[in-house]
Amino acid sequence: MIIGVPREIKSHEYRVSTLPAGVEELTKRGYTVLVEHGAGVGSGYEDEMYTQAGATLVDEPAEVFAKADLVIKVKEPQPSETAMMRDGQVVFTYFHFAADLELSKQCLASGATCVAYETLVDKNGRLPLLTPMSEVAGRMAIQEGAKYLEKPMEGRGILLGGVPGVEPARVLILGGGVVGTQAAIVAAGMGAAVTIMDVNLDRLRYLDEVMPANVNTVYSDLHAIREHATTSDLVVGAVLIPGGRCPILIPRTLLADMLPGSVIIDVGVDQGGCVETTKPTTHENPIFIIDDVVHYCVANMPGGVPRTSTQALAHATQPYAIKLANAIASRGQDDLFRTDPAFKSALNMRAGKVTHEEVANALQADYAAVE
Repeated sequence: MIIGVPREIKSHEYRVSTLPAGVEELTKRGYTVLVEHGAGVGSGYEDEMYTQAGATLVDEPAEVFAKADLVIKVKEPQPSETAMMRDGQVVFTYFHFAADLELSKQCLASGATCVAYETLVDKNGRLPLLTPMSEVAGRMAIQEGAKYLEKPMEGRGILLGGVPGVEPARVLILGGGVVGTQAAIVAAGMGAAVTIMDVNLDRLRYLDEVMPANVNTVYSDLHAIREHATTSDLVVGAVLIPGGRCPILIPRTLLADMLPGSVIIDVGVDQGGCVETTKPTTHENPIFIIDDVVHYCVANMPGGVPRTSTQALAHATQPYAIKLANAIASRGQDDLFRTDPAFKSALNMRAGKVTHEEVANALQADYAAVE
């Protein structure tokens, strides 16, 4: 059985899906691992480290996709990659189908089995393969927000934590999950005045207990969002519906009432974002401005810190990758998808059908239950 690790080709994406240690774990189980030349360089892992771990280096992505039974990636396949995916091949990566109809069509047409990190739910109801990148993105949201609040970056010219005698920046975080929690920790640590909004009162009670005094919790409704968004210097979109599109919480009309030079960091851009004006940007061109409001909507934020992100992601995905490889090698992947709740939730597409209900709803496509 052959496992393929291609080099990521999305703009300014430096992560790699598998560490040399992960390759060693796979090869000692008897699997052949093809690693594309240069796949790990952006994260600090040279080709020699992969060959020493037992990988076979290949020069072209076409060879990876042509030979591999299981392809393990980081970001959603780009058009040149979906063209190489094939019927029966299993691709294990982030897909975020709900926000990308064209990608969805291409993957359905390929007939490949698409197993998505972002919808895999463990026995405790958590998202173990999304969580590490959500942690990174939540912390980065404040780091980037602080930078773009600077005047040379088109922001309000405000220091996030203020100084003695000058009030700190006001930070609004929409969503109290992993992203929102991590963003609040960093923003509070920098001295900002932080408000977290969520619709889950139990979650708000928990956050109210564990957060420092400069973090307030507020129930999220349209009136509260409007009140706080129009007086905040930095707004972080941290909303998630697993497999589905983010709800719009900040409509286009609200921007005109926000503070000139305020900054929006929409972490949920992969799932469409919770701001109506959100559109994906890149690390190369990260921002755009509408109604004097700076929008930062980089769709692969953790790619900006690839060393940290690669390690965090690979540590989380490795046990699942091994389990998936074992099932494919024994021709037991059908049973795995039917009987293992985690992989059942992660299966988004198979043989040209959408097998995840939230994804099907978002795409307005027919839903084919795994069974």
